[in-house]
Amino acid sequence: MDGEIRRGAPVRLVVMIAPSAIAASKRAASRRPAAVVRRARTAGALWIALAAGSALAAEPTPVPDATALRLLRAVVVAAPDAGSAPDAVDAGAAAPGYRLPLELAVIAGSGWSADDVLVAARQAGKLLAQCGVAVGPLRLSEFDGPARYRDLATPVSRDLARRANLGRPALFFVAGTRHRPAFDAEAVGRANSRTRPEMADTVWITAGTRDLPLVIAHELVHVLADSGEHSNEPANLMREETAPENARLTTDQCRAIVTKAQANGLLQRAK
Repeated sequence: MDGEIRRGAPVRLVVMIAPSAIAASKRAASRRPAAVVRRARTAGALWIALAAGSALAAEPTPVPDATALRLLRAVVVAAPDAGSAPDAVDAGAAAPGYRLPLELAVIAGSGWSADDVLVAARQAGKLLAQCGVAVGPLRLSEFDGPARYRDLATPVSRDLARRANLGRPALFFVAGTRHRPAFDAEAVGRANSRTRPEMADTVWITAGTRDLPLVIAHELVHVLADSGEHSNEPANLMREETAPENARLTTDQCRAIVTKAQANGLLQRAK
């Protein structure tokens, strides 16, 4: 699954790129602060099969494993109490029946603040609460390593995902992307990770992405449901355009999220 949003257009949300009709989400990047990101109009139209060999050349002198990636710090934020009132877009949110442990990875030098990432992830959790999903615990890991890890690039990012060895789903916050066309965010599900298995169930978000809580929640839905579908319903979180008023999920969407995420081992029953 791949959701896409192109740079320099009005903010539009992610489409899935995959060898099949289910893909990960890419969000086209907007380099100009005032620019709004535009998504691809249909998920199916942009889906492509990723070749096993990527166009990026390997570095001539590999960095030794022992020094390639270093953990600077790790922070764990506990999940909300299952019995507490749901903190979602409105009082009609479902009581938490499931927990979504979430891994967050910040690459040093990428322009991200670890504190900002944690705040945005918690806000994104409020949007998923309407499906009875409580996000947490959150574990944020800050890594330092070669500059090549700061940008999304399939061969290098496969290596980063393998070395980081995080649980799933995992969100990687990077500086930019070397993919062309460039996107602000890309979600990689099961269907479109066959040639990059190390990246399955991950989301990659570049610095400067706007409406970060909405983007995190939108991309997580693509991963959890393993689908690149968007919605035309007014105010729906899965509309192509990201906007503060687009925050709702339907009963059918929630059912698809819970069913597929459970089957893929991404959700835990709340205790």
